[in-house]
Amino acid sequence: MKITADTNLLVRAIVLDDVRQTEAAEHELDKAALVALTLPALCEFGWVLSSNYRLAPADIATSIRKLLEASNVAADHIAINAGLQMLDAGGDFADGVIAAAGKSLGAEAFVSFDKKAVRLLRANGEAARPPK
Repeated sequence: MKITADTNLLVRAIVLDDVRQTEAAEHELDKAALVALTLPALCEFGWVLSSNYRLAPADIATSIRKLLEASNVAADHIAINAGLQMLDAGGDFADGVIAAAGKSLGAEAFVSFDKKAVRLLRANGEAARPPK
């Protein structure tokens, strides 16, 4: 079966804080012919690990990379890599994903009130600015 993994399934498979749910999540992920890792689920995953579990950006990046290692995973690697670059720079995964997704849709710049996101994207060579 081909599945789309919800955020809670991904969290259980990585955090391992509920034995029954962890086993069920691992079973689903392992037996699926294809696991679709959507951008919204991964953005939410990063947020949950940061806000609920207080994981550092580097640990969140490691967790996302672990999910991507599975041979049965389908994902938007361009946007995910942009999010991982933001995490590696100490920023927010979702900001990198949003900037990359917008760029793929024809946007010329990422515009945000988030000064840190703008600074990190600029440092990575991306067009980013605060609102005027």
